[in-house]
Amino acid sequence: MGLELLRAPAVRALLCQLAAFPLTLLAVFLLARAGAAPGYLAAALLQGGFAALLTWRWRLAPWWIAICLLFPLALYGAQGLALPPWLFLAVFLFMLVLYWSTFRTQVPYYPSGKPAWDAVAEQLPQGRPVSFIDIGSGLGGLVLDVARRRPDAQASGIELAPLPWFASAVRARLTGSRARFLRGDYASLDFGKYDAVFAYLSPAAMTALWHKAQREMRPGSMLMSYEFAISEAPPTISLYLQDTGRTLYIWHF
Repeated sequence: MGLELLRAPAVRALLCQLAAFPLTLLAVFLLARAGAAPGYLAAALLQGGFAALLTWRWRLAPWWIAICLLFPLALYGAQGLALPPWLFLAVFLFMLVLYWSTFRTQVPYYPSGKPAWDAVAEQLPQGRPVSFIDIGSGLGGLVLDVARRRPDAQASGIELAPLPWFASAVRARLTGSRARFLRGDYASLDFGKYDAVFAYLSPAAMTALWHKAQREMRPGSMLMSYEFAISEAPPTISLYLQDTGRTLYIWHF
């Protein structure tokens, strides 16, 4: 578990910030000895620069370099706003229940939208009951849509983050939908129980998703991925959705 946590980019970025701090202190000390003591803004720039350099050396994605560079400057700017401390705690707790373990899974919240829902509905098997699950179902829009369009379907969603899961479960209850929402990690699911599995994850998750699908999905089932392809396996079907500029990739087993 420790090594797995260390592989998370967010944890590595945090370690880069921590490692940059003594370098910043040393630079501030040397500049002060030379008669050019930097102010807080200059110290924030030094901290961000050292952290960005360490992030680059650790070969993290380019956006992490930008985040590490700008984070100390954001803290400096927030200090100047004189915001109450409870506001930072409130924002942190809200982001925690919204994104939960995104730092580990590298799968942020991506809403799919109605064009994707329409395409999924067209591709689901017709003329027979179908079991469908959206892995990382967010606020539940796709699952609720499938349940509405297909009364014969067993439409389910699974979501790890507490707030989106709770919101989707409440939506289903208030609308009287037959959609079912689970809270948990899709890695614990048996894909063999479903005729269709839909994913809108991130590039970082696609290889592990494909290996799981290969092991578990039964003949005649389908895996759908919105926007993100699987480099190890060309899709059976690629549907370009003009309204969004994104593609729905489908693999038949």
